[in-house]
Amino acid sequence: MEILMAASVPKPSLLPQISHSKQKCPRPLLLNCSRNTGESNGLSRTPLPRELGSPSSEVHQKNLKYIDDVKKEKPNDIWQLFKEAQQNIMYLNKQRLLAMEELDRVKNERNSLLDRVEQLEMKQNTNGGTGKLTISSELFLRIDSLVLNGVIGSTEASDLRRLVMDSRDGSADDLNDLIYKSDAEFLAELRQFSNKSKKNGFHIIHISTEMSPVVSVGSLASYVTGLSCALQRKGNLVEVILPKYALLNLSEVQGLREVESQFYSFFDGQLHGNRIWTGTVYGIGVTFIEPVYYSDFFSQEKVYGYSNDFERFTYFSRAALDYLVKTGKQPDVLHIHNWHTSIVGPLFWDVFVNQGFEGTRILLTCQGFDSQCLEQPEKLALCGLDPSSLFQPDRLQDNNKSHLVNILKAGVVYSNKVIIMSSLQTKGQIISALGHGLEPTFTIHKEKLVIAPRGMDKSTWDPSSDKFLPQSYSADDMKGKSLCKVALQQHLDLPEGAVKILVGCIYSSSLDGELEKLKTLIWMASRREAQFILIGSSQNPGMKKPFELFQEEVKDENVKFIDAYDEELSHLIIAGSDILLCPSFDDPLHQVPLKAIKYGTAPIAVDFADDNRFRHTGNNNAARTKISQYINSSFANMSLVQAIDEIKNNPSQWNKRIKDAMEKDFSWDSECADVHVSAYASVKCL
Repeated sequence: MEILMAASVPKPSLLPQISHSKQKCPRPLLLNCSRNTGESNGLSRTPLPRELGSPSSEVHQKNLKYIDDVKKEKPNDIWQLFKEAQQNIMYLNKQRLLAMEELDRVKNERNSLLDRVEQLEMKQNTNGGTGKLTISSELFLRIDSLVLNGVIGSTEASDLRRLVMDSRDGSADDLNDLIYKSDAEFLAELRQFSNKSKKNGFHIIHISTEMSPVVSVGSLASYVTGLSCALQRKGNLVEVILPKYALLNLSEVQGLREVESQFYSFFDGQLHGNRIWTGTVYGIGVTFIEPVYYSDFFSQEKVYGYSNDFERFTYFSRAALDYLVKTGKQPDVLHIHNWHTSIVGPLFWDVFVNQGFEGTRILLTCQGFDSQCLEQPEKLALCGLDPSSLFQPDRLQDNNKSHLVNILKAGVVYSNKVIIMSSLQTKGQIISALGHGLEPTFTIHKEKLVIAPRGMDKSTWDPSSDKFLPQSYSADDMKGKSLCKVALQQHLDLPEGAVKILVGCIYSSSLDGELEKLKTLIWMASRREAQFILIGSSQNPGMKKPFELFQEEVKDENVKFIDAYDEELSHLIIAGSDILLCPSFDDPLHQVPLKAIKYGTAPIAVDFADDNRFRHTGNNNAARTKISQYINSSFANMSLVQAIDEIKNNPSQWNKRIKDAMEKDFSWDSECADVHVSAYASVKCL
């Protein structure tokens, strides 16, 4: 499109200006031809007849001079006009180019804004957005506030919550209008809703110590958020109860507000006041409990790692149950996590079950077993439990240190179902050898145990919509992946070429034991003319010195080290690499293998020679998760050298392998959510 800047360009003068001043025009002359005697024949200038005006000789000479001057000036005027026209054309061309550049800039800016809007809409839709389930969560929190302020009783509150759940599918617009009404109008109109539809999903309440991005320490945070969003997308209603830490990230909490009245919970023989805060995170209703008297419990700089952790999280667990009683909530499932809220199990069955929770069941999720919390039995009385009845071998008594109680064991024993998060191990492996001392308890309660794989956040990690990539791509159109490789090579000053094999490695703080193996792998890769990139997965000052020594030993233009974590660069490395070395396929925190598969990059084990977790599986493959089965059949039995050789020697087979990988769905919405929904349905039938 051409844009002419006519207003700013002076119109060129292509013709000389005409003067309108009064001047006497020279008289016309006649040319006569005469034949007189004594004169030679020829042309002569003669004046006009008298009646036309007879000019004098002086005027005649002036006229002749004027004509000669005009003839001399005319070529000069034409040349000047030509030069002016050329200058005007050059100016117009320059303005045209500037206008086209400006138009291109506006187009690029517009496309960038449209892409950003599309990404935000996709993230909003993926995370639950502000749709029906978000509205339901906000209505639930509003009902909680009415109960705490004494406007309605717990029985009516329970009926209203059920009404909201049953009306979600057909009354979203009306429900949305209710949010902005006063308490009196809100309550009056809510009571008028009719129960027209049947309940389609479960009401699940997490009592947790982490939730991404509000408070995140380990794998629990992303699990609670990812699973909750996936469950709501499947039609369930999910809420989360958290401690109100001083270090909370509240940027993603929408509608955060403090409930005006306090509620009281039991601890150490007394009732203590708590402040309640409510809001929504990605459409999930979140309640924060803030102790008043024990305000120092959650005002520290860290989430875990204090000598009074048992007291802190026992107080929170008891307060969460007291809060549910006060608000009259009757969820289908109370979902508890790790040892930190495992005390909810015995509290629920020994103290709370007859306070309106007859239809509620308990489900425990374990992210791991290395932290179990062993305490003196008498401390159980702090939250109102009876130490004498619980300090038994088949209950809370630790299997190895018999003078102590094991809080994680309490969760296993008193839960209706126990989900163990693992992408690798089978239930049999965990029961026999991987329970960190809980193997006897797992054997007794093996029917409760369920293995679930972790999922991946597809709103952040998807090559078809990744905002950090120079070009998006998918399994159906892989051109963008080659462009990402070239962009990565340019960014790191590596020799360019899409045909070069690029090996990436995102290491963690536990890599110090793998450095020697990595050196060997780098040497093997360089012999096959492959390029190598190593980047950390987080900021870890403790790794700086060994990393620098490692870098000094390996000096090669095809090997690059990045010792500082870079979120944008990590996306580009996963997208631009052909192979991604993984210290472990079971990566609960960073999930590098799952990200690699999604981005068409082959995950290969660093410790291939010694890692037998996938090999020698025998006929026990059916007991594994789908993720485990797929990795086992595709990448677990492949070394780095084998992967490089297949890329070079059998590219068609390699491309098919990569395309098949990208088409797999290992997000939270897939196998992980399905296992949990099945577990919820199972416990509700008990």
